Amino acid sequence: MASASLLKSSPSTLQSEWVKGQTLLRQPSSSVLRFNHPTTIRSSYSDELIKTAKTVASPGRGILAMDESNATCGKRLASIGLENTEANRQAYRTLLVSAPGLGQYISGAILFEETLYQSTVDGRKIVDVLIEQNIVPGIKVDKGLVPLVGSNNESWCQGLDGLASRTAAYYQQGARFAKWRTVVSIPDGPSALAVKEAAWGLARYAAISQESGLVPIVEPEILLDGEHGIDRTFEVAQKVWAEVFFYLAENNVLFEGILLKPSMVTPGAECKERATPEKVASYTLSLLKRRIPPAVPGIMFLSGGQSEVEATLNLNAMNQSPNPWHVSFSYARALQNTCLKTWGGRPENVKAAQDTLLVRASANSLAQLGKYTGEGESDEAKKELFVKGYVY
Repeated sequence: MASASLLKSSPSTLQSEWVKGQTLLRQPSSSVLRFNHPTTIRSSYSDELIKTAKTVASPGRGILAMDESNATCGKRLASIGLENTEANRQAYRTLLVSAPGLGQYISGAILFEETLYQSTVDGRKIVDVLIEQNIVPGIKVDKGLVPLVGSNNESWCQGLDGLASRTAAYYQQGARFAKWRTVVSIPDGPSALAVKEAAWGLARYAAISQESGLVPIVEPEILLDGEHGIDRTFEVAQKVWAEVFFYLAENNVLFEGILLKPSMVTPGAECKERATPEKVASYTLSLLKRRIPPAVPGIMFLSGGQSEVEATLNLNAMNQSPNPWHVSFSYARALQNTCLKTWGGRPENVKAAQDTLLVRASANSLAQLGKYTGEGESDEAKKELFVKGYVY
């Protein structure tokens, strides 16, 4: 096993690893001065990117993440006794996108490639249904995680090969933003190699997406797995986001035309000391203020295995005072869990399931506005959704 743990290195190693930009600026090297940096705003889509990002980051609204791969969607369907067939996936996705009034609370929906080209059970294009609801269609563009050779049993995210042609095709199909998820594991280090690979991949993806007219969601998920406390999460998150924004800048990504999808700063899922929503909010906002430029229009948090209610309470706590960015949600399980259980694969339960989805979406809409109280929540909504070693 490689012993490449970044955050367990000496202070001198940390400085050389993380303070790249500052080091370059302090060295009056002629080789540095000869660099001909292009203008950050390069894309012919710049105005559209900014408009799309602002639309998704609109008050009282957030993102419905429904981009589970077919295999992961199959696991969700199996939990209610359904086979993983295209017809069943279509039925469930139709239920989600056609919930009446969903666009009041949801500004964007992340789709899997199959879904982007799919129609509802009654023959309407799913993209058209979303647009009619005033919901911006988005698309998952990464190709999943694979082992990172030379690391501490960590992963890297593949999908850059052919990305330019794929994002151009997705734009033509109606998508207007994209998502690329990579992960960082605290129990496994994280190693300098894994963090650098995650940051570089995100930056290249973001630049390519913007060239095709898609607003990139930048998502380096810091996994909940582990027994570590909240301070350790904060330490790792600072390093990860420093690296991510260094490489975003190096790749001339337009910050006004991106959205972020970070993990909240919480203790590890197996840590005995839990954190209140107020403490999670304090740590998370401190992290954001230290690392995220105010030019970024929206911070759309992932739930990462928190219960539906816990994710909503934490979001609400972060919106008790004004922030430099739109602080909102991009939830999958934390929006869908109770909805899926209510549906159970039975046509007669569709309306009840849609009503449940709207309850969760409305609750998170209130949390984005800082007005959620947590009253009247069901026991199902309070159940923890964390799965150790979860594969997306």
